[in-house]
Amino acid sequence: MSISDVPYMESQTLLVESTVDGAVDYKGNPALKGNSGGWRSASFIIGVEVAERFAYFGISCNLITYLTGTLGQSTATAAENVNAWSGTSQLLPLLGAFVADSFLGRYRTILIASLVYILGLGLLTLSAVLPSLSTSNYVDTNKSMSCCSKLVVILFFFSLYLVAVAQGGHKPCLQAFGADQFDGEDPEERKTKSSFFNWWFLGVCGGGTLTVLVLSYIQDNLSWGLGFGIPCILMIFALGIFLLGTRTYRYSIKRDEKSPFLTIGEVFVAAVRNWRTTPSTIVIEEDAHGTPRYSSDQFKFLNKALLSPDYYKEEGKVCTVSEVEEAKEFLRLVPIWATSLVYAIVYAQSSTFFTKQGATLGRTLFTGFKIPAASLQSFIGLAIILFIPIYERIFVPIARALTTKPSGITMLQRIGTGMILSAICMVVAALVEIKRLKTAEQYGLVDMPNVTIPMSVWWLVPQYVLSGIADVFTLVGLQEFFYDQVPIELRSVGIALYHSILGLGSFLSSLLISVIEEATGGNGRDSWFSDNLNRAHLDYFYWLLAGLSAVAFAIYFYFAKSYIYSRQRAM
Repeated sequence: MSISDVPYMESQTLLVESTVDGAVDYKGNPALKGNSGGWRSASFIIGVEVAERFAYFGISCNLITYLTGTLGQSTATAAENVNAWSGTSQLLPLLGAFVADSFLGRYRTILIASLVYILGLGLLTLSAVLPSLSTSNYVDTNKSMSCCSKLVVILFFFSLYLVAVAQGGHKPCLQAFGADQFDGEDPEERKTKSSFFNWWFLGVCGGGTLTVLVLSYIQDNLSWGLGFGIPCILMIFALGIFLLGTRTYRYSIKRDEKSPFLTIGEVFVAAVRNWRTTPSTIVIEEDAHGTPRYSSDQFKFLNKALLSPDYYKEEGKVCTVSEVEEAKEFLRLVPIWATSLVYAIVYAQSSTFFTKQGATLGRTLFTGFKIPAASLQSFIGLAIILFIPIYERIFVPIARALTTKPSGITMLQRIGTGMILSAICMVVAALVEIKRLKTAEQYGLVDMPNVTIPMSVWWLVPQYVLSGIADVFTLVGLQEFFYDQVPIELRSVGIALYHSILGLGSFLSSLLISVIEEATGGNGRDSWFSDNLNRAHLDYFYWLLAGLSAVAFAIYFYFAKSYIYSRQRAM
């Protein structure tokens, strides 16, 4: 179908106005705004994400309990394993995004990843129900591993990392595919796209909160096999939901046959080739190419890529201004990405040490019912679910009236606000931990780690709530920022860059734990992460993270002030 086939000018104009530039429908025809995309298509995708988050958190929220209980690992080792798996899950989206943007496309990548996800969850369920991992074989922490078949343990970790591989394809593509359902060139749909990231995160947290409340209880009190099996069944339904929306989706088309990764790489190679070029020659070449003045002052060394040796020009490999600008867009992201890593380290604590803290406190709601320690993470989700509508309906309109910006505040301002709240969260966590340790000492429970400390678990709620509100600012802001600020052809990679922050943050958390464990333990000393939390010093660790957060924010603020947005819409 082409516009030239339309016989009348009015029909031709109508067709141009109703199509989405750079998108096609499921038949390969230009996507019509009235028949594709929008909230109808995005709703299918958000529904799939809710199910996927239910499955992921069904594993992650209580994994440390499984490792320290059924597998008998120490607290520090289990925390390291949780962080390693979580980090891998968040870093693999870089590979998945590369495959999607360069070869398969987002839709096909999501389909394949969903099938691998279902396979991984099925094998994980199998590893949990096999007799050799049954809790009936559990004797004590030192003997539990000898009771577990090594083959089954291998199956458990293999299936665990198979899920990580599946998420590597699922996460970057699904969110980018959802955002693709809104036309960034249309003023109304552009505003809606900004809201999409808020409601997307709300759906994600809704699925995660439901998981924490339901599956943590099932896993602690009924069966680990059932606790892993339910997410597997839900992912099968999620795949069905995704397929139902096939006819309504907008599919992005590649604007260039050459890989955008190759294009950006060529810019850096050309700049290195011309590293001896004099400044005056660069200025002449900038003027000849019409290089934008606002950009040429930043990362000016990349403008050397506009100059190429004669033999390079003969081969037609001269870098264009737009290619150089795309390389600069990517390079501008690096300081923001790097300074967000400390936030990710703090983020990793809610599913590890926060949970272990809660396990030592009074969790009885009424006679016969005790709150699972992992279910405390639901307060993060509940805080997000309650705060996002407040942010969207109250905060944004007020901020918009004061700043005249469409989103109220810029994406970088939003990210920075969450960083401040994250540092405050660590301060609160440290103060609560000091209170917990003093209570244990007051009641003579320091050397009785299995006895519940007479202190309510509700003392932990403020740190969970602060963590949730910080996520609304920083995590949603990072998602939108990395989607918006990368070249259009690399938006899956943009989402993957966001996930890589959380992934590398988990690895850094694991590394930090290992270093501190080695430095503070040994020779009969209790480390900061002693298995007996009453002799541990999680408060020192939280103070350290609060200090690191403050330093990271100061560096982030320096780079954010000078950041140049790549599109006006970001402002």
